[in-house]
Amino acid sequence: MQKLGLNEIREKFLNFFESKDHLVLPSFSLVPKDDPSILLNNAGMTPMKKWFTREEEPPSLRIATCQKCIRTPDIDNVGYTARHGTFFEMLGNFSFNDYFKEDAIKWAWEFVHEVLEIPYERLAVSVYESDDEAYDIWHDIMGLPAEKIFRLGKEDNFWEHGVGPCGPCSEIFVDRGEEHGCGKPNCEVGCECDRFVEVWNLVFTQFKRLEDGSYEELSSKNIDTGAGLERFAMVMQDVDNLFEVDTVRAIIDAVAKKAKRKYHNNDSTDVSLRVVTDHIRSTVFMLADGVRPSNEGRGYVLRRLIRRAAARGLLLDISEPFLCDIAEVAIKLSKSAYPELEDRKKEILKELAAEEQSFRNAVEHALPSLKELIATAKEKHEPIPGSELFKLHDSYGLPIDLSGEIAENYGVQIDRAGFDEAMARQKERARRNHLDNLSSAWTSMVLPAAVQQSNKTKFLGYDEELIATEAKLQFILEQVDDELVEREKTEPNKQYYLIFDETPFYAEAGGQIGDTGEILAKDQLVAEVQDCQKKNGYYLHQTFAVGELIRGQQYTLAIHAQRRLDIMRNHTATHLLHAALRQILGPEAEQRGSLVHPDYLRFDFSSRRGLTPEELGAVEDLVNEEILKNTDIHTEEMPLEDALEMGALALFGEKYDSLVRVMKVADFSVELCGGTHLDNSAKTGLFHILSENGIASGVRRIFAVTGEKALDYKREQREQNRTISALLGVRESDICRKLEELVQEKVELEKQYKKLKQAQNKDLGLSLLDDIQEIKGLKVLLAPVEDLAAKELRELSDQLVQRGELDFLLLVSAIDGKVLLLAKASNSAIDSGYKAGELVRMAAQELGGSGGGKPDYAQAGGKNPKAIPEAIAKVRSALEA
Repeated sequence: MQKLGLNEIREKFLNFFESKDHLVLPSFSLVPKDDPSILLNNAGMTPMKKWFTREEEPPSLRIATCQKCIRTPDIDNVGYTARHGTFFEMLGNFSFNDYFKEDAIKWAWEFVHEVLEIPYERLAVSVYESDDEAYDIWHDIMGLPAEKIFRLGKEDNFWEHGVGPCGPCSEIFVDRGEEHGCGKPNCEVGCECDRFVEVWNLVFTQFKRLEDGSYEELSSKNIDTGAGLERFAMVMQDVDNLFEVDTVRAIIDAVAKKAKRKYHNNDSTDVSLRVVTDHIRSTVFMLADGVRPSNEGRGYVLRRLIRRAAARGLLLDISEPFLCDIAEVAIKLSKSAYPELEDRKKEILKELAAEEQSFRNAVEHALPSLKELIATAKEKHEPIPGSELFKLHDSYGLPIDLSGEIAENYGVQIDRAGFDEAMARQKERARRNHLDNLSSAWTSMVLPAAVQQSNKTKFLGYDEELIATEAKLQFILEQVDDELVEREKTEPNKQYYLIFDETPFYAEAGGQIGDTGEILAKDQLVAEVQDCQKKNGYYLHQTFAVGELIRGQQYTLAIHAQRRLDIMRNHTATHLLHAALRQILGPEAEQRGSLVHPDYLRFDFSSRRGLTPEELGAVEDLVNEEILKNTDIHTEEMPLEDALEMGALALFGEKYDSLVRVMKVADFSVELCGGTHLDNSAKTGLFHILSENGIASGVRRIFAVTGEKALDYKREQREQNRTISALLGVRESDICRKLEELVQEKVELEKQYKKLKQAQNKDLGLSLLDDIQEIKGLKVLLAPVEDLAAKELRELSDQLVQRGELDFLLLVSAIDGKVLLLAKASNSAIDSGYKAGELVRMAAQELGGSGGGKPDYAQAGGKNPKAIPEAIAKVRSALEA
């Protein structure tokens, strides 16, 4: 058996299955497409679900991939064991109703035994306990003796994922030797020890699990195999775990060098080195696939990975940001198989640097709160409560390990169990929210078999002049629960999905919403088309029937022409906007999403900052200049390779067919796009940006209007200007000058008001000095005041404490229907047991509010000004008690 690198194994696998007539596809993006059941692709077959269910037609009946995957359920265990990791690569070969068990088994054995040359005596296999067919193939055809074939139960050798396709498995194991075993006499395949490593799982998808838990045989049987690339590398390199595999160990060594530490020299150091190594692998791939750090969804997963890695850097005493240096190593090791890493390297490093610095800033902000918790824990001789540590984790992203180490340096313990409990509650909430989506991982309405066996719908809508056509009604489908049921005719006042042989209706795709319109029979309305969607090449016209339609008859399909024109204006303008943004901001301004609506367009793009008013104006001017050029717009179909060669812009992460449509506006914009467009830029009419704002870290959003809607906006602006000029009593051209004068007057009035207020507060302070009382030898002032904001309360409190030499002060201000409280306590008061934080909290509760703070200074808020006398009385009683 020859020692092979991870990259060599991947290449051998894909070449092997290419020789078996498989179409080798590049890895799908980590971001799942049209699958709400998962945040990130976590298995080789996950992006192919619709091919398995036949909702969509696969590009080949035989496919092989190496899919990048991320799984995070065990993220908290990463580093503490050498088994756990978040990122891995999954090798897989797939058959869609082509070959089945015999070929899958035969080729898997050929690859492991003949291509990788893993010795026969080290190999063993398992089958599902009742799968005699698989057992017989291994035994009778492949010639394996019975002692090498193990029958295992459903938990180990039957694959299913909620309702949908499922089936028995057969797994291939490698015996790593007795030295890796548990020493028990019955140690064999299925044992929990490290001796027998499962390297390949062959899933025979031959059943469908139903809602009631029963199974039915599938007419179209599939093969879905998965082999962990890192596991294969462990075997071929004879190493103990994934962190010792060549490409992974190279990253560990880079981190160790940066930290001036050695791997395998200290357990806690090893944990940190493994965490950084694993998390940086996940991070670079997620960033390359367009995921950006945020506080929800996959963006939160990414943020957590980066921050955990950055925290481990702090624990390793790496004083400066370092993750970009490690990312460069990870990119270099994987860029041959994943060129997008090198192509997007600049953006990856930019995003990573910003997030690492953000985390370091957050740690600085969190440290005062943590030190306050440490001081309180020291005073009470108790561990820091886990619930408080979880708040720091949740609010600032401060990892528990970092909090624990800092606390330990002060001689304070932490309540790790309480933290874990709070974390578990949060995970349970997330799990419950996710369960509904997870249960529907396979479920979506499947087209009836008769539809799937018929010809696809021919789309005629690229012809701008074509707004109506005759077409034959092929299928009438009615939704009954989660199924589409065929009907021969419609009934009035009911919803249906209609499929015609051809149509001018555009089906929603690529951000452009579907067309609406009418279906006519002899010029009489028989159905209203409310939307149009596409499934596997079939155009489903979502209709409301007002009359009777009969399957097989001819009807006139007419789209709403003005609505389509408005949509085309906005879609063409979307491309012009994208090109203009790239001119102003540079090529890093890439599309992150869009919505093309008849009333407006929405465009999301990558940018770390908002546009200045001048930049927004420049973008708008560029688009309008291109509109005024009266440029012809050309769209044509061509092979994908030719389109990319001519410079057409493709959206990263999108999967394109071999034949694509290219939309070209002179040399200003050239993009791949399957939507409907104008044939001349001047037909856009006018373009106006309504707003620009951030929607996530590194992602901005623009709303804009075109054509008639842009004119409407300009008309509204004109009317507003007329109204404003009338109110101000000036000409429209003098509005800005007049407003500047009014603003300056306002500034002067505010200055005068501030001086008056300060004088009033000074007088108020002097008058309040007369209300100072002595309670148990302490000078105390408990005073209600009117209409003082928080800043004014602070200034007044400073004045009173200084002049009156107070030991305890409580000010309660009623302002705008609410209550603000401020308390201060001297060291003498604190020593006597009078703590500002506790007393102000007591008062706030009486006022229907909350708050608190330190023993010497605290603030709070309340909702019930009428209860101020009772709140002050309660504090006075506490002081006197």
